[in-house]
Amino acid sequence: MQKNTLLKVGVAGSLLAALCCFTPLLVVLLGVLGLATWVGYLDVVLLPILFLFLGLTIYALFHKGGNDEQNHHS
Repeated sequence: MQKNTLLKVGVAGSLLAALCCFTPLLVVLLGVLGLATWVGYLDVVLLPILFLFLGLTIYALFHKGGNDEQNHHS
């Protein structure tokens, strides 16, 4: 696995979840697809996903620095 993969996934997931949480993009998309009844559950799903990806991003930032130090001392 590449060194920056966790960071890239975390940032991309955070941006996508934030975009869907704070804009009507997903509401419009679900309405167009005929799945508007799912709109009521979006907060229950999207907010935990947003926090998960933010946590992954923070972990990747700190984990990346720790690995570099360990590799230089070996």
